[in-house]
Order: sequence, then structure tokens, then C-alpha cells
Amino acid sequence: SSLRTNNHQNKKKLSGRIDRRSGLILTIPLCTEQTSMEELSSTLDYLLGIPSDKCKARGFTVIVDGRKSQWNIVKTVVLMLQNVIPAEVSLVCVVKPDEFWDKKVTHFCFWKEKDRLGFEVILVSANKLTRYIEPCQLTDEFGGSLVYDHIDWVNKRLVFEKFTKESTSLLDELVVINDSEKSSQLDKERPPDCNFLPSLDPETVLQTGHELLSELQQRRFNGAEGGGVAWSPMDDELLAQPQVMKLLDSLREQYTKYQEVCRQRSKRSQLEDIQTKVMQVVNWLEGPGTEQLRTQWGIGDSIRASQALQQKHEEIESQHSEWFAVYVELNQQIAALLSAGDEEDLVELKGFQQQLSDVCYRQASQLESRQNVLQSAHEFHGTAQDLSQQLDGLLGMLCADVAPADGAAIQQTLKHLEEKLKSVEGALVGLREKGQVLMDQMSNQTSWSYGKDVPIDNKDNVDHIQGVMEDMQLRKQRCEDMVDVRRLKMLQMVQLFKCEEDASQAVEWLGELLDALLKTHIRLGDDSQETKVLLEKHKKFVDVAQSTYDYGRQLLQATVVLCQSLRCSTRSSGDTLPRLNRVWKQFTVTTEERVHRLEMACSFHTAAEKGDLPVEVEQETYEEVETVGKALLDRLTVPVIFPDGSEQYFGSPGDMASSAEHIRDKMKLLLRHLDGCVTCVHQGKISNQTFVINLD
Repeated sequence: SSLRTNNHQNKKKLSGRIDRRSGLILTIPLCTEQTSMEELSSTLDYLLGIPSDKCKARGFTVIVDGRKSQWNIVKTVVLMLQNVIPAEVSLVCVVKPDEFWDKKVTHFCFWKEKDRLGFEVILVSANKLTRYIEPCQLTDEFGGSLVYDHIDWVNKRLVFEKFTKESTSLLDELVVINDSEKSSQLDKERPPDCNFLPSLDPETVLQTGHELLSELQQRRFNGAEGGGVAWSPMDDELLAQPQVMKLLDSLREQYTKYQEVCRQRSKRSQLEDIQTKVMQVVNWLEGPGTEQLRTQWGIGDSIRASQALQQKHEEIESQHSEWFAVYVELNQQIAALLSAGDEEDLVELKGFQQQLSDVCYRQASQLESRQNVLQSAHEFHGTAQDLSQQLDGLLGMLCADVAPADGAAIQQTLKHLEEKLKSVEGALVGLREKGQVLMDQMSNQTSWSYGKDVPIDNKDNVDHIQGVMEDMQLRKQRCEDMVDVRRLKMLQMVQLFKCEEDASQAVEWLGELLDALLKTHIRLGDDSQETKVLLEKHKKFVDVAQSTYDYGRQLLQATVVLCQSLRCSTRSSGDTLPRLNRVWKQFTVTTEERVHRLEMACSFHTAAEKGDLPVEVEQETYEEVETVGKALLDRLTVPVIFPDGSEQYFGSPGDMASSAEHIRDKMKLLLRHLDGCVTCVHQGKISNQTFVINLD
């Protein structure tokens, strides 16, 4: 700050030029204001410290510009030079004002004080300085041609000193940091001081240095701004360039090392961070995570209980998912470091990766295994519940009273029971399969607690599964037994309905036989032979009716037995037996009447068929025929009277009239034959006498 203040006010300067003896020129401009000798001394000390020892060895030519100052100040400044720079000063040129100091100079002769001062002092006007210094080495204020900008020099000097101070300080800090890092690498047990950071930004300091060096180098080649005289760098600028370059080289070297240190720190920090996170994941998964799974090994005793366990497991999975997400992120970081890491880090990184993967995959496997167990348990309980409902439904059907309307309804009910039982058997098989799968899954489960396999006691779960299957088997067996009983009962009821149906059919058959007997069995035959054939057919017809009646009786007897077996007291043969007996009695009466008529017809035809007999015998025969014929004709006009008092005729009235007409015709024919025989006998033996026989 004193450099900027004093040099700006007094413009004391090293212009960078040399005198005829190759010594540096130091200009001290004085002004009318009071000059502080202390500040002047400090400024001179600073300026004299800039040149190299070699330059200073050539000596200085000091120009004291006193044209605007007082003589006593000039004299004080010259005397002060004796104390400040006596050895380096070879010549002091005091620029005097024109004719102002002529009288005062006589009072003090500097040349007489040369030995005491240590340097030569001359008074000279500004235009006479060229006698001692070349014009090209003087600035324009002394009539020279040297281009010099003092403010620019001060600014450059400040930048240089600032850079020098900052770079030197930064170098010291970087060396300390790098050495500390190197020591920590050699001593593995000594933790590095990661908090020690440079106080300045190396990039900024380097940028400042490069800009300064570039500015110093460009001034050698660029012309003075606004003038055509070439600028030549001052000695201090030439001296500053290698200093800046040396500082930049050192700074770059240390900064490169520091960057490597930072990289190593970052890598070490990443490794430590990864290790910390890995251990956090591993410790949670092997600790609280495993403990959560270890305490959740039940399977529940119902669908609702298994669903609650599944919901709890989903919560556990959700907590694990957060740590698995950290695992994925860590795995990606480790993979990135492995692809770009150093050889010495690969083993450690792979160790972290392997440890993390082992724990996470093992925990994920346990979660999946637990989820599979819970899913199988849910399916097992669901199947057990469905089977229980099916057994309840089947038991309800078996316990309900059976009151089918007919055999078809019984068959339908029996088929429904068989289907129910088959469905129960299939469900029980499915329950056993799911139970076995569930027990196999549980037998393969192990708990991982803090790096150790811990067997899981699933005895209660296995006992529960086996108990459910055994209970379902017992219930199914009871239902099977009840189905067998119900099947037997239903088959008996089918037989009962069949017997009743067949008995009713027998009644219908007897009724049809009776109806056929009355309506179609009306012929009596044209002769005895045909009548006998009709009798034989009638016997067979009666045998069929007898078999039908006996079959009906047997069916009705079986019905009674089945009702007793089924304990069906409200059910009996109903009106089937009375109807069977009534029809059979009607048939019996009708068949007896039919047999009686056929026998009368056979007697009639047999008597009518006697021939070549004596007249007396034929007379008797005719009488017999007449008697039987009349009785038969009378019989044909009589209806069949049933036991209940009802009456029924054989055939239609036309059929009866036709049969009666046939009998009359045969009686008339027999009478004519007998009449012819009697006439012949009378004419030939006794007399011509005629018998008149009234056949009416």
C-alpha cells in the first residue's frame, strides 16, 4: 500500500534505464509540498530491493528533481541517500531550477563532500542531463525519448508482488498437504488430515500468474501505446519473468501433486463412504431385517389369518426394498469404480461388492421363500375352506329327508350325490398336494442371523397342516359312509318305484287281457275240432293272465318288503293290490264263462256231427242237440256278471247274433237230415207217415 501511495504521489521510480556507466537510474521527483523523509526512506528501500545484486553492483545514478522543491529539502534528500544507499550510489544528479539556487549553492558544495558522502553530487539543469545520461535513457520530463508509464509500472509491480506472495504461500501449503498425504500413505495407521485445505484457489493463482507472465512477455514486442518508439522492458521486468516462470512451474508441480492427493482423498472418501453404506446395509439386513423375518414364520389357520400375514410380509418387503435400492445404487458406484479404479483398490472394492451381494441375495431369497410359503399357505387354506364348504353341503344333502316323486328324481338325486362326492375327492387330493408342497417349502427354509444359518422350528405348522388334512379325510370318510347308506336307500326306493310301476303295469296288462277276452274271444267254432282248438288257446291265454297276476302279486309283496326296509310307513301298495284283485276276479269270472260256453259249443258240435245211425238213435241225438243248442243260445244272451255286480257282454250284439244264427242254422240242417231219414223208413217198412217236428 505504501508503494502505491508514495509512488503515486512522488513518482519515485526506477525507469529501467541505465546511465553511461551501465548503472541503473533512480529518479526522485520532489514537489513543493512537505516531503516525509520516513516515507521516502521506505520507498527507496523498496525500490533498491527490486534489482538483482548484479545490477546493483554496477551502481545507481540518482536523479533528484528539485525544480519544484526547496533547497533545504533537496539537501536533506541528498544527505539521506548517504544513509540509505551510499554503497550503491555512484552519481547524484540534482536537477536545479534555472537561476534559483545560484546564491544558495555557494553555501554548500556537494563535490567537497564527496568523500564523506560516498558518491558524487552534481547540480545540473534538466537540459544538461544528456551530458551524463543518454537521451534515450531519459524520460520526456528530462528531455529524453524513453517511454515510461509509472502508474502502469506500479500496477504491474503490485500484481507481481501479490502473485509472488500468494503463490509462495500457496506453495508452502501445498507442500505441507502433499507431504502430509505422503506420510499418511507410508504410515497406514496414521489417519490423513483431510480437513487441511489450501487457503487460496490454485486455479485462480495460476491464472493470475499466467496472465502476469503473458503481460511481461508481450511488453518486449509491442510498441508503446500512442507512440512510435519501441518499448524495451525494464530490468526488473526482465528479472520478474523467470521468477514468475519458476513460481508457476513449482506451483504447477505441487498443484499436480495436490490434485492427485485430492483424487486419492476423493477415492478414499468414496471407499470409506461405500464401506460405511455397505456396512449399514449389511448390518440392517443381518440384524433388524433378519429379525423381522425370524419372527414371521407362522402360516395362519385360515384364509383371513394368512392374508394378514401376507400384508405384514408386504410391509417387511417394503422396508427391505428401501435397503435394496441402496444396494443397487452402491453396486453401480462400485462397478463404476471398478472400471476406472486402481489396481490396489480392486480387491477391496470386489470384497465390498461380494459381501453386499451375498447378504442382499440371501435376504432376497429368504423374502421370496417366505412369500412362496405364505402364497402356498393361502392356497392351502383356501382349498381347505372350499373343501369344508363342499363337505358341509354334501352333509346337508345327506341329512335331508328323501321324498322323491319318482325313480327319475331318485336317479337325478343319486347322480348329484355322486358328483358332489367326486368333487370332494378331487378337492381332498388337491388339498393333500398343496399341503405337501407347503411342508416341502417350509422344510427347505432356514433363517440367516448375523452370518449364521439358524434352523426354523416348523413343527406347529406341520402339525396344523397334517391335522387339517386328517380332519378333512375323516369328514370325507363319514360323508362317503353316509353316501353309501343313502345310495342303498335310494336304490331300494328305485326298486320300490319300479315294483309299484311294474305292479301297475301288471294291472293294466290284466285289464287289457280282460278287455281282449270280452271283445275278441267271441267265436265258438264251426265244429267240434275248431272249438277244441279254441279251448286250448283259451287255456294258454288264461295261463298268460295267471302269470301276469302272479307277477303283480310278487311285485306288490316286494313293495311291502321294501317299505318295511325303508321304514316308509306312510307308503304302501295303495290301490294297486285292490285293483289287481278286482281285475283278476273279473278276468276269472269272464274266463270261466268263456270256458263254459266253449264246452257247451263243443258238446253241441259233437252231438251234431254223429251220422249213419239208426233212426231211433238219430232221433235221440237230435233231441240232445236241440237241448244243448237251446241252452247255448240262452247262454249267449246272458251277460258276464262281475263280483261287484257290474255286467259285461262278450263282443258286440252283432257278434252274438252271428254266433246264435250259426247255431240255429246247424240245428235246422240237422233237422232236415233227420226228417229225410224218417220219411225213407216209413215208406219202406211201416207206412207213409210223416213226423212234424216243431223247431220253433
